[in-house]
Amino acid sequence: MHGYELRKELATKLGTIRAAISYGTLYPTLKRLQTAGWIGEAEAADTEIIPPLTSKRGRVVYKITAEGKERFAELLAQAGPETYDDAGFGVHFAFFSRTDRATRLRILEGRRRRIEERREGLREVLARASDRLDAYTLELQRHGLDACEREVRWLEELITNERSGKSPATATNPEQGTSPAGETPLEDPSPRQDRP
Repeated sequence: MHGYELRKELATKLGTIRAAISYGTLYPTLKRLQTAGWIGEAEAADTEIIPPLTSKRGRVVYKITAEGKERFAELLAQAGPETYDDAGFGVHFAFFSRTDRATRLRILEGRRRRIEERREGLREVLARASDRLDAYTLELQRHGLDACEREVRWLEELITNERSGKSPATATNPEQGTSPAGETPLEDPSPRQDRP
């Protein structure tokens, strides 16, 4: 992909995790990845050829190298404390389909512990200081506690599904089938009553 396509793909994949990735961040990062040998320039397609004697620069199309694929696999296999934090967890979760089950479980369990700790901290604040907090601060603390409780329930469901071998798509909608690989839900071929 060229930089613009890559930025769109990252925004789609990581949109809920990260703010928009600026070109000022993207292109220096691509240059560092290229210097490290993890990506290289792909051969230009015939449609990308720029006519001679024009000042228009062709788009640089990048492709991942064999070394880049190895490095990506190493990064996905990491399951340390940095993968339990908000940003680290979100990025790893976005690539869970390329991660082995044992690593997914370690990350999910670590994330659950981190959120449970956060939840207990919020409970302590509410128990100790709720009478000293103004109404808006109190609501913010309650909102944080609710969010933690929802996330713990969600993580517990994901952990249960991982242990049983269910993918999230089939676990949340048991009426749908799965492909032979067990990854992608298939359309239900039966006619629906609510369809014309």
